[in-house]
Amino acid sequence: MQIVLLGYMGSGKSTVGRLLAKDLGICFLDLDSYIEEVEKKPISAIFSEKGEVYFRKKEASCLREILERTDDFVLSIGGGTPCYANNMHAISEITQNAYYLKVSIKELVHRLSKEKSERPLIQSMSDKELPEFIAKHLFERSFFYNQAQNKIKCDSKSVLEIVAEIKTTLS
Repeated sequence: MQIVLLGYMGSGKSTVGRLLAKDLGICFLDLDSYIEEVEKKPISAIFSEKGEVYFRKKEASCLREILERTDDFVLSIGGGTPCYANNMHAISEITQNAYYLKVSIKELVHRLSKEKSERPLIQSMSDKELPEFIAKHLFERSFFYNQAQNKIKCDSKSVLEIVAEIKTTLS
């Protein structure tokens, strides 16, 4: 069983993924961590040293490496991953267990405003700029996110509730 979790930053992909994998007794993988291991440097350094085009190419090749595995896993991918290099098509070809963890703009602003320092993309933004930035990104990315076979509305649900909901729909 191969499960892919996607959604905007702060949607809980890694948190849900770790717990889901533990519950199912399978491996948890985080695409960004995988890329950092391959490149032997943090994502922020890859972006600053080699640029976004290089990163997106590496991201696509690492995603395909993982998707070609034959073992069971839960994979958390970056917020932008579905939007590049025909990645959503590649995911859909491998599994029917792709889940869009859908979180409202209001909830994302609430979550991300608390962790801006850990998020290079938004760390220099004021709290007033955050809602518009998130709304614009979600508008641009929703076409790709909505290609996931499964959509989970996550507002006002605990991690345990989200995991339980995913488990009831696995194919």
